[in-house]
Amino acid sequence: MPKSKRNKLVTLSKTKKKGREGKELLVNTVRKCLEEYSTLYIFAYENMRNTKFKEFRESLKDSSRFFLGSNKVLQIALGRTPAEEVKEDLHRASEMLRGDCGLLFTNLPDEKAERTFEEFEEYDFGRTGSLATETIELKEGPLEQFTHDMEPFLRKQGLPVRLNKGVVELIADFTVCQAGEQLSPEASRILRLLGIQMAAFRLHLLCRWKRDEFHVFKEALELIDTRESLQFMP
Repeated sequence: MPKSKRNKLVTLSKTKKKGREGKELLVNTVRKCLEEYSTLYIFAYENMRNTKFKEFRESLKDSSRFFLGSNKVLQIALGRTPAEEVKEDLHRASEMLRGDCGLLFTNLPDEKAERTFEEFEEYDFGRTGSLATETIELKEGPLEQFTHDMEPFLRKQGLPVRLNKGVVELIADFTVCQAGEQLSPEASRILRLLGIQMAAFRLHLLCRWKRDEFHVFKEALELIDTRESLQFMP
């Protein structure tokens, strides 16, 4: 008997793709901002945390506007070549849109905008695949920070533990992670339980564009080169 087409499961969480109209709207909005704001910055981000970024964006909403999206669409909005650029030197800013990047339009004075970015840093727990910033080792003995009912879960994460008179006990030294190596799913869970935050959410300014000026920041090319080399790491 064929399946009834009436009894289809519909996932309510699915959203329609923005498609061509959404891309055109983004391009037009970016170009409008070129007229409304005095300065455009291209910035890169590492260890993005959406909630913390929303708070940062909210703190600057009276003077600035952020755009995160497809780099290709943002490049089209600015212009990828001298012939395509909307305003002079914008194609040079467009070239900086590689990897995890975004646009900031602002009317803030240069010094204040750049100091705000430089001072911004938020720590959070490292996720699977991120690099450990330090080596974490646990010594043999009682782990009194954990309750007895967590012992099965800890064993599943690879910790050599047992219950000793109701106390979780590590029966051998254990290395959770090594500095510079990628975090495994188990290591990221253990670090979270230990309250150790290794992921620093940072924003890096790559370049500044004004109607009469284009400036590349010193660390920009180094950051881009580092990212490209990381793509070829095993």
